[in-house]
Amino acid sequence: MTSSDGAHPALGGVPDEPQPPRPREYPDLALQLSRLVGAATAKSVEKHLELTTVGQMLHQFPRRYLARGELTELDKLPLDEEVTILARVVDLSTRHMQRRKGTISDVVITDNSGRPSNLKISFFNGWTAQKELRPGVLAMFSGRVSLYGGHKSLTNPDYVLLPDDPLAEHEAEIQAVMPVPVYPATAKFPSWKTQAVIAALLPALDLSKVPDPVPAAIAARERLMPLWEAYEQIHVPATMEDWPRARQRFRYQEALALQTALARKRIEALQQDATARPLVAGALLEAFDAQLPYTLTGGQQQICDLVAGEIAAGHPMHRLLQGEVGSGKTVVALRAMLQVVDAGGQAAFLAPTEVLAAQHLNSILALLGSLGEGPLLGGPHATNVVLLTGSMPAAARKKSLLAAASGEAGIVIGTHALLSDNVQFADLGLIVVDEQHRFGVEQRDVLRSKAAKPPHLLVMTATPIPRTVAMTVFGDLEVSELTELPRGRAPITTHVAPLADHPQWETRVWERAREEIDAGRQVYVVCPKIGDDPESGPAGTPADGEDRPMAGVLDVVRYLRTVPALAGRRIEALHGRLDSADKQGTMAEFAAGNIDVLVATTVIEVGVDVHNATLMVILDADRFGMSQLHQLRGRVGRGGHPGLCLLVTGLEHGHPSRKRLDAVAATTDGFVLAREDLELRREGDILGARQSGGRSGLRVLSVLRDEDLIERARADATGIVAADPELKQHPALKLEIDTYLTEQNEAFLERG
Repeated sequence: MTSSDGAHPALGGVPDEPQPPRPREYPDLALQLSRLVGAATAKSVEKHLELTTVGQMLHQFPRRYLARGELTELDKLPLDEEVTILARVVDLSTRHMQRRKGTISDVVITDNSGRPSNLKISFFNGWTAQKELRPGVLAMFSGRVSLYGGHKSLTNPDYVLLPDDPLAEHEAEIQAVMPVPVYPATAKFPSWKTQAVIAALLPALDLSKVPDPVPAAIAARERLMPLWEAYEQIHVPATMEDWPRARQRFRYQEALALQTALARKRIEALQQDATARPLVAGALLEAFDAQLPYTLTGGQQQICDLVAGEIAAGHPMHRLLQGEVGSGKTVVALRAMLQVVDAGGQAAFLAPTEVLAAQHLNSILALLGSLGEGPLLGGPHATNVVLLTGSMPAAARKKSLLAAASGEAGIVIGTHALLSDNVQFADLGLIVVDEQHRFGVEQRDVLRSKAAKPPHLLVMTATPIPRTVAMTVFGDLEVSELTELPRGRAPITTHVAPLADHPQWETRVWERAREEIDAGRQVYVVCPKIGDDPESGPAGTPADGEDRPMAGVLDVVRYLRTVPALAGRRIEALHGRLDSADKQGTMAEFAAGNIDVLVATTVIEVGVDVHNATLMVILDADRFGMSQLHQLRGRVGRGGHPGLCLLVTGLEHGHPSRKRLDAVAATTDGFVLAREDLELRREGDILGARQSGGRSGLRVLSVLRDEDLIERARADATGIVAADPELKQHPALKLEIDTYLTEQNEAFLERG
């Protein structure tokens, strides 16, 4: 008998190494949905849910569960969202429409309070509803909550009647106590349609054949429910006690797959070759440190040392540096760039806007002094710093391109123009990306491709990100946080100015602005839109669903020039529709102190650094997110003078959005605010899905709620990948990752 490669062991042949058993992929999960539920149903599912296979449908998990005796709290329904509610009908009345043929049926419902709800349910020509929605009936309604006549309303919602008769037959009694799963729904595909498709699928599948991606030892430690049972209990739980264990199993499974994929990316990065850029004694970096007019904070020094060690290694650094506005990230980045320049390389600094690129150029040149004037002017230990943007004059642009390509420029600061095909570097060793969330992974990779070997990468963000979100969204990067503010940074005081409660405060706001100006300071006024153009949209979506007018930059500039308190003061506008030269000119004038009040959109949100600005007035502040408000107010109080931020709102006391403003006024800790902000938003928003037009990529995992679980999964994944980088001993886990990482989820992972 011969071995598989034809050699006989007794004759000196080497037998094949024993291979671990490979789990068989359960092929039924890859079947087209039409094979098991019919073409018509499958077509409807694909159209409304964008799901095409049995496996995709099986993993369409319920978002929540309703106990039939616990009706939905109707007063807490969110506006302008698709909802599924469980309610009891109190009354139905039908009237003829006055202006056209047909009828309107108004349904009065109640929840566990027993009181008729203020939620209005209306059906136009609802003949079936008139017959079925009789007083006492228990029903699920699905539709979008709108505001009409001052009341929340559901118009022509889908609905399904539910059995709850205690005298019903035994089968109906069982159905009456079983939890009602609520699936993700669309306007044309309510929750119970998904439930019906799942009910048709489950009996046709042998779920015991689905390979378990979680290693047995980990499953035992986590006390995870068997996989086949979890599929059944998450879709068809018998009681309200059954589904939480099933969901916990899938949360951990999802976290492990995600973190293992990210761990493999980190391992791959460590295996890449990069040009080591060690510290050079007596060179540019030492000269810079010697002339720095202040001492680095403990946090800055610690991260600088960490980054210096990583840049000196022979594999590329991949690090995310996040920190509060004004925490000193630029100095950390500049020291890293100087280390690379000392070692003979170049650094590219990628900024999201031309205003910010110019701002970074000015601040870096100011920090460098003569060290940034080039080797001939600044002495032997100096470098050239050049700017490259799309709107530069041709001659200046050509000069910057030549400096980058020849190596004359050690530091090249620019916008998306750096990504152009005609931009070349002599020896690109470090990429610094400012405000990473404004760039796609493809853009980052274009810049990487301009280096002979994979360059080191330092990503910076001033948007505070809770640790678990950073581990998930930027999981292939090592994360560092700067939490201390540099010495001399003045505190910022924030107050809410509610004009609905105190209309007279508007006059006081502008008087307060004049007081700052008279003291020799400057003022920002921030608006949610540009104005004078119906297409100039808001910076944030109204949370209350009302069509309230928003403050626009152009209108506010005209108005402020008529305000007596600001008479004789120079008031100018800054917004995205200005051409680049005008924007940079306006910012330069403001930085020089020649403009007293700068009325702007969120173009000044990140990186703009005018030390003499001490007051920020944010109009219609309720239109902005909490983290964005925190970013904005960080623009004041940067020059040693106390900063003040006034959050002006027209919302009445008790409005939900007022709570967000109160939270911002209550703390200056951006990480606390980021967490509160994210808890108020959908998971898809947290992970950037709305910007990309897709889902977040997470099924049941919550990056906020499941912090401890994600930490454990990350540790497990790191251990698994360290011992078995190719996952040869964990084929089921590899299969799960290969299946889980659709194009959509790969894009999600690549956000790092």
